[in-house]
Amino acid sequence: MGVGSGFAIIYNMTQTLGRVTPDVLEEIRDEQRLRQTKELFVLVSLGSQFDHLIKQQLDRLGVFCLVADPAQLRAADVAKLRPQGLILSGGPASVQVDPPPFDAAIFDLGIPVWGICLGFQLWAQHVGARVVGAPQREFGTHILTVTKPSAKLFAGLPRLMPVLESHGDRIEPNGALEVIATTEHAPVAAARHHHLWGVQFHPEVTETEFGLQLFERFCFGICGATDRFPAADVATAKVEQLKRMVGDKKVLLALSGGSDSSVVAYLLRETVQPGQLRAVYIKGIDRPDDERFVQRYFGGQDWLELNAIDATNRFLKALAGVERMHDKRVAMRGVYGSVLEEEAKAFGADFIAQGTLYTDLSESGHGHATQARKAQIKLHHNTGLGFSVPELTPLDNCVKDSARAIGRQIGVPEELLVRHPFPGPGLVVRIEGEVTGDRLRMARALDGIYIEELRKEGLYGTVWQAGAVVTRSVTTATKGDDAASGVVAALWAVWSVNGFTAQWAELPADFLRSVSRRMTNEVPEVGAVVYRISDKPPVTIEWG
Repeated sequence: MGVGSGFAIIYNMTQTLGRVTPDVLEEIRDEQRLRQTKELFVLVSLGSQFDHLIKQQLDRLGVFCLVADPAQLRAADVAKLRPQGLILSGGPASVQVDPPPFDAAIFDLGIPVWGICLGFQLWAQHVGARVVGAPQREFGTHILTVTKPSAKLFAGLPRLMPVLESHGDRIEPNGALEVIATTEHAPVAAARHHHLWGVQFHPEVTETEFGLQLFERFCFGICGATDRFPAADVATAKVEQLKRMVGDKKVLLALSGGSDSSVVAYLLRETVQPGQLRAVYIKGIDRPDDERFVQRYFGGQDWLELNAIDATNRFLKALAGVERMHDKRVAMRGVYGSVLEEEAKAFGADFIAQGTLYTDLSESGHGHATQARKAQIKLHHNTGLGFSVPELTPLDNCVKDSARAIGRQIGVPEELLVRHPFPGPGLVVRIEGEVTGDRLRMARALDGIYIEELRKEGLYGTVWQAGAVVTRSVTTATKGDDAASGVVAALWAVWSVNGFTAQWAELPADFLRSVSRRMTNEVPEVGAVVYRISDKPPVTIEWG
């Protein structure tokens, strides 16, 4: 199963947003009630490698945003949704040669639209402007000159600012366009046409210095939004609730180093006194990167006692002879739950705390308010474990982005909040067939090399998620002067917004060559490295 963030309905929405039925509308209203908002935005994902960064910027602002498939979204459906505004991302296509599928009638609804790069070119062409191949393309950081600082999009911002450009086409000036900014080689770097706004650069990336402010001006200035996810109020309420429940009792926290359990740790930090909170980090099927983050941010704290438990042998015993991915998930759950139960008893814990989200409950078949039967999308490792002491799951009415918003409010380091998603069953789902000690060691080594190289080359933040898989395939290899055989390792990386759809990430060939060389040299069993170039759909993001 793939990994995603956001409420479970978004899985359906990305597949069926073109058919906004009464049931779909009711699901959206349910989520709005969960988020305490009557407003929503729609992000039309046109395939940019930066789409997930747009979603992160909107998350930081606390606005509720649905992600839409341009091939399915129609003007009639947008009218039913009544969004505050729409954002059209960039993408690899060209409006001249291979325009992406999109219902241009959406532009005529009168709803504010902000087109970014390709999204801008789409509406500019719709209103009669010419989009042509640029004689001088713009890639990298350039200086934007705001020619109309009174325009709402740039209100209060400097007239000169660095922005990231990445385009080969440009928009020609036209009487229908009110040009509000230029760059050296783009005479229309930002413009508007009534309710349509556009920028040729990418405000979602860190190289664009005032990007977050631009998103804020569009959402709250141009679109007139007033609702933000009340992260401060929600965080305060959760801390107060935890104080009432915990009092002077002890809490055992399952801590993975991911964003969700880290947010729970910081909520409990506001609740407990020294000696009340012990965090358990379970080793064995984790990535090498995980323990490093846990030790870096949670080791040596006076408000939390960190205990790392090596459960490798227990995992291997439970997984012996198990080959089906679902069965491996079940086996992993058994060990995970047992370790927490034992540690709770050893600590004398009155509660076990986990970073369980509403998403986890919903996808596991729980949490349906009507008590109607709910399908189990996938079995999460942290739900329905039946501990002997009560559970504390303060995020069980939150989704991924709202949990992150709470985390930012209470001081969780950003590096923890934006780490690549990782499945609860860990490396179990990145090993084909039976999980043995040797194959687990290989998976950890491969992941360590891959993530280390992504960080070193500055690529980690440009992809949504990446992984290395130990396959069952064996290839003929030659190492030294002898013929040999070796396991095939499969790498993948994706660009995505929320994980429910994804495009394979076009990592540089030199980077992949370097990673392959390290893996075949440093992991003796590996004979070859391959790279997956399939999108989701049809594949899922995780291998299993």
